[in-house]
Amino acid sequence: MTVQHAPVTALLRRAGARLFPGDGERHGVLPPLLVVLTVVTGMVDAVSFLGLHHVFVANMTGNVVFLGFALAGGTGLSALASAAAGTAFLAGAFTGGRIALRIAAPVRLFALLVAAHAVLVAVALAVGAFDRITYVLIVLLAFGMGMQNAVVRKVAVPDLTTTVLTLTLTGMAADPPGPATVRRLLSVLAMFTGALTGGLLQVRHGTSAALAPALVLLAAVALAAADAARTGPAAAA
Repeated sequence: MTVQHAPVTALLRRAGARLFPGDGERHGVLPPLLVVLTVVTGMVDAVSFLGLHHVFVANMTGNVVFLGFALAGGTGLSALASAAAGTAFLAGAFTGGRIALRIAAPVRLFALLVAAHAVLVAVALAVGAFDRITYVLIVLLAFGMGMQNAVVRKVAVPDLTTTVLTLTLTGMAADPPGPATVRRLLSVLAMFTGALTGGLLQVRHGTSAALAPALVLLAAVALAAADAARTGPAAAA
């Protein structure tokens, strides 16, 4: 199994080296995998905003603003949904942070938490066919995104936060062009691609159809990271 996946790991390492010239070995396979997680973020937020009471489960800046709007009496928004998303996100981040205290190897930690996120999305996909479970979906998806943010913060790969684009866009505009510009642009395009794809699937086919590709991507990222943790001691250390 390890031999079979070794070419994939090598390919991911080369992609990471291109994103971080001269510093690719330190980040290993993580940069391209973080780009994929950024796509997932766009998909999941498309599901939550378009299908679950106009709430964000990944973008907590927007969610906090929505909570304020809802409490102010804004139409089409739910204070309860925003509060549920924020609480579940914090619980997921707390859980991810505590797990990170026990696992020192960043790639192994990354693989574990992304796999846990995939499980939560799989559960959401399974229950998504039933009616009147909006808040269950919000909690599951927000908890998973909280764990994702916790591990992304722990591995601390520059310019690839997977959820926050405000500083990314600011850096693109404010800093001189360079390798970081490519990473930032890629991050923005990944988020846009995920949002567009998830939005089209949600609007035309519903929640299950929009969550299915997100689950596939999460599973692929978790498997790739797990393989890298086994075959690449430098990345797993």
